[in-house]
Amino acid sequence: MDTLLDPLSYAFFQKGLIVATISGALLGFIGVYIVLRGMSYIGHGLSHAIFGGYAAMQLFAAQLYVLGAGLWGVASALAITNVARRSRLGADAAIGVVTTASFALGVALFARFGSSGPAFDNALFGSILGITNAQIFWLLVVTALTGIVVFTRYRALMFTTFDPEVANVSGVRTGRTEALLMVMLSLAILVTLTVIGVTLVAAMLVIPAVIARMLTDSFAKMLMLSTVVGSFAGLVGMYASYFAEVPSGAMIVLVGAVIFIIVLAATGARGLRRSAGLDSHTETPARQGVR
Repeated sequence: MDTLLDPLSYAFFQKGLIVATISGALLGFIGVYIVLRGMSYIGHGLSHAIFGGYAAMQLFAAQLYVLGAGLWGVASALAITNVARRSRLGADAAIGVVTTASFALGVALFARFGSSGPAFDNALFGSILGITNAQIFWLLVVTALTGIVVFTRYRALMFTTFDPEVANVSGVRTGRTEALLMVMLSLAILVTLTVIGVTLVAAMLVIPAVIARMLTDSFAKMLMLSTVVGSFAGLVGMYASYFAEVPSGAMIVLVGAVIFIIVLAATGARGLRRSAGLDSHTETPARQGVR
């Protein structure tokens, strides 16, 4: 028992548990909208775009790398949304062009000038070392903001997720709603990179949401289940990473993958059908009064 409790005697690990649990919950929550929109690739893309801003900012003001990464990520998200809506390029093509270029820029800058901030490997795969109270604070702020946005724009977000064309005809400002979602997604990725890392954050956007989709047809329940699964994977994965001596991000994703396998075995073909597409189910918003 003492061995199991050993990690809790370290202040850095206590902070890591808090950040990992909240990060998993946040990514699981917002990941529902991404998965249901068929945009799972965008989490992967934006995390790589943010990495480019993270590297570029260190050339000018290393202590402000978080600000630079955040602004770069938001700009990339808005650029992707704008290009996908106003050109013949689909969302996947826009994501591929914008984000791979940003990531390549980040790698090139690290290779040429090195790093004066968090280590390159930590940025890629996550690390619980050096987590500060300020990082916890901003994680809580972004989590609270995400909750407020979803609460106040719940119907509009759900409507544009299930049927954006009808939502637009019905008076929903789909462009503004999609841009708001992309900004919140960028901020969520930014504040969770510390623990999960660039290369694995996309998995935590997708895995909890897919698991929740396999378990329920209800949109509201899917939000709740995905949040719970994400926080559980974050907590258990972080704890297990201490004993396995592997990067925290990798272990968090592995725990999520194990949960996915268990749920798949339990739900069988029904779970696969649910995760393959949307049924006529859910509480699709009524076509009136949605803004």
